Amino acid sequence: MKPTWWLFGLLALNGAWATDVFVLGGGFSGFDAPGGLLLGLGRLLGLYGALALVLQLVLVARLPWLESRLGMDQLTAWHRWSGFWVLWLVLAHVVFITLGYAAQDGTPALNELGTLVFTMGDTLKAAIAVVVLIGVGITSARAARRRMRYEKWHFVHVHAYMAVVLAFFHQVSIGRDFTGSPVARAYWWTLYGAALAAILVTRIGLPVIRNLRHRLRVVAVVEESPDVATIWIGGRHLDKLPARAGQFFLWRFLTRRRWMEAHPYSLSAMPDGKYLRITVKALGDGSAWLRNVQPGTRVLAEGPYGAFTGRKRTLRHVLLVAGGVGVTPIRALLEEFARDRSGSDTVVIYRASTKEDAVLAEEMSQLAQWCGARLHVVLGPSSAIGRHGPMMGPRHIASLVPDVRRRDVYVCGPPGMTDAVTSALSQLGVPATQLHAERFAFAA
Repeated sequence: MKPTWWLFGLLALNGAWATDVFVLGGGFSGFDAPGGLLLGLGRLLGLYGALALVLQLVLVARLPWLESRLGMDQLTAWHRWSGFWVLWLVLAHVVFITLGYAAQDGTPALNELGTLVFTMGDTLKAAIAVVVLIGVGITSARAARRRMRYEKWHFVHVHAYMAVVLAFFHQVSIGRDFTGSPVARAYWWTLYGAALAAILVTRIGLPVIRNLRHRLRVVAVVEESPDVATIWIGGRHLDKLPARAGQFFLWRFLTRRRWMEAHPYSLSAMPDGKYLRITVKALGDGSAWLRNVQPGTRVLAEGPYGAFTGRKRTLRHVLLVAGGVGVTPIRALLEEFARDRSGSDTVVIYRASTKEDAVLAEEMSQLAQWCGARLHVVLGPSSAIGRHGPMMGPRHIASLVPDVRRRDVYVCGPPGMTDAVTSALSQLGVPATQLHAERFAFAA
């Protein structure tokens, strides 16, 4: 069964179970009394919001079995989608509960809200949780996200864990499912406990164990261009690290000023059991300083992450499409496929604005010559029009790779280029099962 069906099936099963426990526990009892129906709907929506919150925890846990099959792109998209559902369900819960008690007490809604927050059990904790979730939701909107540095966004976002804890204590103290039903109480404790345990094991325990085992350090820093540097990282027993070409880690370089920052960078070379290599472009303060990181600097790495690997391959022949510094995982994949002696045929299209921007073109050329791959370096602005139409349009791609429909296609680059290429490939009739895309905006 596909991982997507597992997720949707489990979510539907838990939704049905939560509804069943709610109804059997008398969730709608007294609905004919003033405000009774509103209170019942509010409690039910609160339970659904709690389920969506648990789904958020499962997605952010980045379970290796799930993440390696779906990829970080898919998990991130679902995390974002379910996050907004959490916010809307929680807000609806607040509105219906407030209106229900206001109807019951015959008081204005705003007055009732103040009474609930400051006099009823742990409702103040829940109110703080709601405010935190609203803040997380606002900063997660695309317009706000584009204006924030990654570090600031991550600082705000991590407070969602505090909201989860506060909401849970609110549910424990006054939630009818907890106070009135031992079965429901056991169910919710198990659900939250399993989700939090998954986060502790995969996001904390496993990275700690791996970093203690491998003891990563910067070995060398090589300048590729004025704004691009390659960093070689060594350690112990790296042949035991389950990393593949096309994957990425969250890297934390332990310098005095930057040890709190973690950034996602793809491997720019196939792991060889001796070194890990990343190639970083100076896109902001968080990456520009890495050009000056000193050999010997300790490194903490969380991962590997990503499903953009040879495991996705379904055919012998492959097309690799890279844009800008999104070439890093493509270069690693080319090296892996180059070592594959199954008689496969590989074509690479490397898209860059200028020759200077094609930072790994020489390495790609050497690898292509070694394994007999065909490399096409396509230069020019995104608006450029060639004799076969727009750059990276369907006619242009077909002119470079006439048999594209008989290939697995790996695409990695900025979101705009990735969308344009995937659209062009769809127009050329490439089946979706043969198209594997990674958005450089997160992973490279």
